[in-house]
Parts: sequence; C-alpha cells; structure tokens
Amino acid sequence: MLTTVVLTSVAMTTSPASFANDEYVTLVASRLRQVRQRIAAVPTTFAEPRIVGVTKTFGPEAPEAAWLAGLVDIGENYVEELEAKRAALEHLPVTWHYLGALQSNKISRIVAVADVISGVSRTKEIDRIAASSRDVLIDIQVDFTRAPERNGASADEVNDLVEYAASKGVRVRGLMTIAPVGEGAGEAFIKTRALADGLGLAECSMGMTEDLELAIPAGSTELRLGRALFGSRTVQ
Repeated sequence: MLTTVVLTSVAMTTSPASFANDEYVTLVASRLRQVRQRIAAVPTTFAEPRIVGVTKTFGPEAPEAAWLAGLVDIGENYVEELEAKRAALEHLPVTWHYLGALQSNKISRIVAVADVISGVSRTKEIDRIAASSRDVLIDIQVDFTRAPERNGASADEVNDLVEYAASKGVRVRGLMTIAPVGEGAGEAFIKTRALADGLGLAECSMGMTEDLELAIPAGSTELRLGRALFGSRTVQ
C-alpha cells in the first residue's frame, strides 16, 4: 500500500500529462486487488508471479491507471498502440512488453519500442531482432496445440531456437505459451515450465484472466492480464 501511495504522489507532481481520472484509477486499483486475492488463494510451491497489465485496444489511461495502482509491466499486442502509448507515457518507469504476432516488416519498429518481445518462434524473427542496435529481451513462444492458426514453436524446436538466439547475441529471457482452451491447459503449463527449467531459463510467462489458477501451481513467473484489470474490450 505504501508503494502505491508514493507512486501516485510522484506521478501527480511530475507527469506532463494525465489521461486517467481518479474514478478510473480507483476502478483499476480495485480490480488489481481482486486479482491479487485470486492469486493468493491458489495453493502453490512457487513464488508469486508478476502481473503484466495488457492494455490492448484501451487508451493511454489504462497503462497510466495500472502504474498508479502499482504495476510496472505493461503489455501491448499491436505495435501501433505500443508506439503511441509509450510516447504518451514516456515519463512512466514501466517495462513495455510486446505480446502480439511478429510480422517481419514490423519487427524493427517493435524492437524500437519494446523492452521485452514475447512470441518469438522462428529463426528469421531472431535474425531481424539481432540486426537492431537496441538491446531487448525475448521470450520463445512454445505451442502444444499444433493448430495452424496458433503461433509458436513445437517443444522439440525450443532448444534449437534458444541456442540460435544466443549465437546471434539475442538474450532469451524465458518461454511463453498460450494454453489451449479447456482440457489440456494445465498440462501445457506444466510442460512449458519443465522446458524452461531444463534450459536454465528464469522466466515462464503463462496464464491469463481465465486460466491463471492453472498457471500458478504449474510455476508461472508472469501472468498476462487484460480483462481482469480493464474490463471487456469493445474492439478486438
């Protein structure tokens, strides 16, 4: 609680612009408390995961309100939104995560504004990231569904991708996965954590609003939460 109060005070006195009104900040802070209660209620032997507030389709008021509530990690799915929000909120000391699909013609733009890039699953994506002069962290995305519409490398490809990234000087932070809906989610989370541990990777980004109770006991180090914090999106 003390940290949140201090952050709020600093933001109110130093921010060149404010986008989130008091009512909205209070709403997001209340939802964050509810999320933390959900997290605390899950039995686990692992440390409590950090929360990335996913503000896709919301305006700059969403990441600002999340920061005022105490979050320091913000995620975006579209580079255009990430560029605009980072520029508008450049005074906020947050870590910006890019969570969307990686289009080859936009990777240079993503590297320019993201601190962490999740969803990397191909060597050509690593090549483009390596070609940038900006140092970023990446997560390799692993997919267990093998559905054609799903992004992600197979479990068998992950080791080679991690080694390839290292050979290119690209720092791999950990693994990321989006679990299948329904049955199989828990198993996918357990397998992802096992892969990360086997590779000596510290981070395992897995779990969203609807399945965080499965991700936490499997060893998630990072939850990507949008709807639980900011409500339903009117635009997809």
